[in-house]
Amino acid sequence: MVLKSKSAKIIGLIAMVFAVVIAMCMSLLYGYAYTSLQTTIQSFTNFDQSNEHIIIQDVRIPRALIAASVGASLAITGVLLQTLTKNPLASPGILGINAGAGFAVVCSLVFFHVESLQSFAWIAFTGAAIATAAVYGISSVGRDASTPLKITLAGAAISAMFTSYTQGLLAINEAEMDQILFWLAGSVQGRKLEILLSVLPYLVIGWVGAILISGKMNVLALGDDVARGLGLRIGFIKLVVGIIAVLLAGGSVAIAGPIGFVGIVIPHIARKLIGQDHRWLIPAAALLGAVLLLLADVGARYVIMPREVPVGVMTAIIGTPFFIYLARKGGKKV
Repeated sequence: MVLKSKSAKIIGLIAMVFAVVIAMCMSLLYGYAYTSLQTTIQSFTNFDQSNEHIIIQDVRIPRALIAASVGASLAITGVLLQTLTKNPLASPGILGINAGAGFAVVCSLVFFHVESLQSFAWIAFTGAAIATAAVYGISSVGRDASTPLKITLAGAAISAMFTSYTQGLLAINEAEMDQILFWLAGSVQGRKLEILLSVLPYLVIGWVGAILISGKMNVLALGDDVARGLGLRIGFIKLVVGIIAVLLAGGSVAIAGPIGFVGIVIPHIARKLIGQDHRWLIPAAALLGAVLLLLADVGARYVIMPREVPVGVMTAIIGTPFFIYLARKGGKKV
């Protein structure tokens, strides 16, 4: 059911904000070491160096903030890429971002023996940017500019190339395999707040940029010919979308590794609730993406307790049936 009136959409966004707050509270409370709401509040008002307070302040707060930021960023990127490529199955991986970032991290481990998570962040960010630039460069060659089909095919080719390179390096460097595979699975576990803070300025630029071009995305969704007839600078808007995709998806991969399906599932759910207007769709997708990744992270703590599974595994469990459903519908938007 789509919320049609402006007041209904405002109420819907407010409800989504409350859902984010509830999901973040769950992230702070639940896990192998259960903490009560009172203990959580006391960790802010009267920190006493107890194990419970240290877990909340040093582990769960950074984890919740990272999950919310990454979920929101991936969801926004999914909305932008699906509109740009006219492909309802598009996700941040469509530009080769995940594969490029993963390959860059593997290279840093194999050839330079980098161990710092913060170093991983910037290496992954650089790899994502290079991969996206390669996609745009390839798709721009030829008589027609960067058409949706050319962008999709170029993204698939770059993803396949970097994925094969990554697998080749893993095959000949088994000593680093466990650490690399854990990162490639996507996880917010063990990430420190400093990693988020180092990438946060770029995420904020991406969030603000997505809101600013939301009106233009409504025009772009009508098709390139119609948008061009209405005076939209197609090439410039596509370039801006590409830059925002690098900032948001690349930054997310840099923090938490490649986490799939958030960028596929959430845009469709948001459209069902809020409609096609990107001025409402983008903030709604951001909030729902944050909720999804927060809840997936909480669930990841209980699947094989006392151990945890990477949150990327949980999003795959949630997203795979939805992806199959979309594919069976022939890519028709739900």
